Amino acid sequence: MRGVVMHAPGDVRVEQREDPKILAPTDAIIRLSAACVCGSDLWPYRGIDPIESPTPMGHEYVGVVEEVGSEVKNVKPGQFVVGSFVSSDGTCEICRSGYPSSCVHRVFMNAVGTQAERALIPNADGTLVATPGMPDADLIPGLLAASDVLGTGWFGAVAAQAGPGKTVAVVGDGAVGLLAVLAAKQLGAERVIAMSRHDARQKLALEFGATDIVTERGDEGVEKIKELTGGLGAHSVVEAVGTQESMLQAVRSTRPGGHVGFVGVNHDVALAGDELFFSQVHLHGGPAPVREYLPELIDLIWNRKINPGKVFDLTLPLEQAAEGYKAMDERRAIKTLLQP
Repeated sequence: MRGVVMHAPGDVRVEQREDPKILAPTDAIIRLSAACVCGSDLWPYRGIDPIESPTPMGHEYVGVVEEVGSEVKNVKPGQFVVGSFVSSDGTCEICRSGYPSSCVHRVFMNAVGTQAERALIPNADGTLVATPGMPDADLIPGLLAASDVLGTGWFGAVAAQAGPGKTVAVVGDGAVGLLAVLAAKQLGAERVIAMSRHDARQKLALEFGATDIVTERGDEGVEKIKELTGGLGAHSVVEAVGTQESMLQAVRSTRPGGHVGFVGVNHDVALAGDELFFSQVHLHGGPAPVREYLPELIDLIWNRKINPGKVFDLTLPLEQAAEGYKAMDERRAIKTLLQP
């Protein structure tokens, strides 16, 4: 099969990869209908995360089940499925408590590499959710978004306790940040502040439900949030970048007693104990438990109540994956959808 392999920073190739095979009775094999490039894929692309050898890429996926192991009961060949970027068994104590992304048997799907024609899905029963039928073509981007960026943005908003009467600020205007805006709106937030300097992303944020746009960053951004909230700060802040600047901006934009949901993959973030102590904010985040939200998100997408697929502003054939990475790296695209 054809699949995306990163050889070094900036060096993305589409090559022949070995076809997946059922390795455990709990596995499934799917044929990808769509895959995509994630903002987190840009960390190794930019040389920030090390690449020690040629690495298959991708962890977001939707497709049709081709084969299942002997113990798989919840999905069957021919079904269209959506899965999380973390494979989980769905039965361990951590899964049952609502955190399948920390399943004791978890497998991060980037270890599989789903920017390909086919993929092996471990723990299929606890990972995959079948849609009510074969989706219309225009629903596929939205369902693909549910596999990671929508579920991650949703978790960011939930962790920040976005809801009725709340003012929510979102730090980061990538796909996750934009979908955190959508999630905050869906969860009933009264006011949603998107922090963005990019015209196209600002427009999409407003379409997803943002009520205010803040272009300032760092301390200036914090002051603007305070200005918009009577000097107090937002009730809820979603951090969707993962840098030192973005995390400090999120914490400092939150009022005492407020909540920060951090879902950006952290890189060299350090919080001073005294600042954290006196901020009196709640911090909750990490790898999003996407599988926990998939049934609800699929229902919203299937019934056309939300359209998270709008974050895909560049669609390319799988063979042009290198251009998809380049476009996102240069911020010419919010998110690239790849068609195997």
